[in-house]
Amino acid sequence: MICLYILRSPSGQADMTQSMPLGDIQTQPNAKIVFNAPYDDKHTYHIKIINSSARCIGWTIKTTNMKRLGVDPPCGVLDSKESTLMAVSCDAFAYGQEDTNNDRITVEWTNTPDGAAKQFRREWFQGDGMVRRKNLPIEYNP
Repeated sequence: MICLYILRSPSGQADMTQSMPLGDIQTQPNAKIVFNAPYDDKHTYHIKIINSSARCIGWTIKTTNMKRLGVDPPCGVLDSKESTLMAVSCDAFAYGQEDTNNDRITVEWTNTPDGAAKQFRREWFQGDGMVRRKNLPIEYNP
């Protein structure tokens, strides 16, 4: 598991002030996603995201290969101790003829503002708050 801590000010500069610490999430699976051959059909893998922190968080998923990998839902909001299931799908592709070495999905999360409605807002990730990331590499079995 690789987590990066990013503190940003409105100008985009590093900012060491953060009023509320950002808690952890858990994912099931914890370390990687494995797709098994054959790759001539679409495969779907379900991932559970668990907010283990004491705060409400907003989360979003990024992928290194938007052409091959899809996520549903791509973002959401979780109350403290709440969990959600999301689907990661791998579209059909020519295994061995395409580079798959760097494929991964990244879960990003941040605290939601106090009193915010339970509706995801991209702005939460663009302000001066801390954003954490968890990378889940994709492994393809031949």
